[in-house]
Amino acid sequence: MCIRDRSITTKSRTKEFETNFYIPFPRRNNVGAEYTFLMFSDSWLEADDSAIVNLKNIELPPEDYLHTKIDPKPLLPLNALKNPVYENFYANVLTKFNKVQTHVFDKLYNTDSNVLVGAPTGSGKTVIGELAMLRAFSTRPKEKVVYIGPLKALTKERLRDWSDRLPRLLGKSVVELTGDYTPDMNALKKADLVITTPEKWDGITRHWEHREYVQQVALLIVDEIHLLGQERGPVLEAIICRMRAIAAKLNKKIRIVGLSTALANARDISDWLEVKLSGVFNFSHTERPVPITVQVDGFMERAYCPRMATMNKPAYAFINQHSYKHPVLIFVSSRRQTRLTSLDLISYSCEQQMIKKQFLMASEEEIERAIERADDEHLRHTLNYGIGMHHAGLTENDRKLVEELFAQQKIQVLVTTSTLAWGVNFPARLVIVKGTEYYDHKVKGYVDFPITDLLQMIGRAGRPQYDDRGIAYIMAQSEKRDFYQRFLYEPFPVESSLHKQLHDHINAEIAGGTIKSFQDCMNYLSKTYFYTRLIKNPIYYGAAQSKSAEAVNEFLGKLVSGILNDLQAAGCIQIGEKYSVGSTELGDIASFYYLSYKTVQMFSAKLRPFRLHGESFLPLLELLTDAAEFD
Repeated sequence: MCIRDRSITTKSRTKEFETNFYIPFPRRNNVGAEYTFLMFSDSWLEADDSAIVNLKNIELPPEDYLHTKIDPKPLLPLNALKNPVYENFYANVLTKFNKVQTHVFDKLYNTDSNVLVGAPTGSGKTVIGELAMLRAFSTRPKEKVVYIGPLKALTKERLRDWSDRLPRLLGKSVVELTGDYTPDMNALKKADLVITTPEKWDGITRHWEHREYVQQVALLIVDEIHLLGQERGPVLEAIICRMRAIAAKLNKKIRIVGLSTALANARDISDWLEVKLSGVFNFSHTERPVPITVQVDGFMERAYCPRMATMNKPAYAFINQHSYKHPVLIFVSSRRQTRLTSLDLISYSCEQQMIKKQFLMASEEEIERAIERADDEHLRHTLNYGIGMHHAGLTENDRKLVEELFAQQKIQVLVTTSTLAWGVNFPARLVIVKGTEYYDHKVKGYVDFPITDLLQMIGRAGRPQYDDRGIAYIMAQSEKRDFYQRFLYEPFPVESSLHKQLHDHINAEIAGGTIKSFQDCMNYLSKTYFYTRLIKNPIYYGAAQSKSAEAVNEFLGKLVSGILNDLQAAGCIQIGEKYSVGSTELGDIASFYYLSYKTVQMFSAKLRPFRLHGESFLPLLELLTDAAEFD
């Protein structure tokens, strides 16, 4: 829901701003037709307001999101792979497949159909993706597998694992294709597995006709596909549509396997991916191999930093009560909080324990040798007490050192920022989420972590090899406690976010020759997840309440016309007779260099004076900072 506040006038300025917030409704049959919301300002007097919201035509997720039931049958042994080489691939990883992997085994390993698997963190989705990978290696050995991780941390984790095991055990070559590293053409041609990010694969496939290795893809694995609705979702949506178009043009099968958390509208995503009903699996959190107990506590302090400080003592007590001498992961929102939390835990430990270094599991000699390898002064201090810190501000050497010490159980506690939840597979007996907000520089304030991020964090609780249960402790602001208790495991519907970046993706398809007319543009949109959800929930996308084909086509027609006119005004395309469209030099530049159409328009308009008058470097730097990518 989005409400635009009235303008507020003070002696110094007039300010108008927009506030976004969400009000969850528990699913039930008697959702009221109309609600009145009362709004009160905590900063201004007489700034109260009210709004009436009509929910008569609200689109509720269908009832068919009900979870997949797992049949009570024996777990499959490794010899179900019927291939000694593949069995050896898992020899030091698994003894048998868990119940989720057993349930999906036949569909992934013995068929070539598209599959969508929604399962909680810790269910072994990586192995599920590997089953499809092994199938491709066996049936289409001369073609390639592409793994897309929506976050760089995910791709780094997979790269560390697969670049070791696949060449050594299967003789398969692995290449990384990210913003950090681009292999040479020969390496790409010889690669059996390409590990990449959405943006990089999007840029590569925009010119797929000239890249033979793109045409050789047999399997596309899309991890965390539920992120379609978030910031990087439009790129995911665009590349999946393009890979399907490539398959149709080459008259070949490109298998798509989507991995996700549990979904409220799994049927919509599966329909878009052309997954048959037998290939849709949507498991509840109760099916997790290691069950998790979640406790949520609320804290009254309104200011962020004082609230974080008051959480440290309860966190210390919770560790002693539920995970004494067992590994503990503590997630915080910032680098500063990793340091402050670690120092407070050390302080409480020294005050209340006879053993001053209760979190230190290594000998003094071992930890001293480790400390000598550390670069960061604060990290050296906390490691001495058995507490590690992990965040992007540390050197790669320090991060690897901390990961190594925690994995080997030389230190008991690891305090980290949320990125570790995605990037490194370090489960622990206890996971503490210390605060559910992070500072967003775009809005210049604290915003809540997405539910998917929280599920990823608490999903690190419970080690399959060592624990029969995991424990998660969520420490939130008191007003949010009830929300997390009620909705944490409630599947949320995934909406498309492609419409927020349609200009750039349509420009890319025009530059690539896929779209040559207004009708081509309409046809392109009809194959997107955006279209799938638009006809189900038009109000969300700003369309009329009617779901008729005429109303949807009218909305899309206006949308496409506006986009094409904007791109023409920016100098990226030309519109010809009968609404034919073609790319210009600016449009090609924007597509090739992965730039926003607004950026190339601005550069084109403002760089000419610089060329004519030979301006100094500073104005050019100011011009660069005005690029739309930095908004």
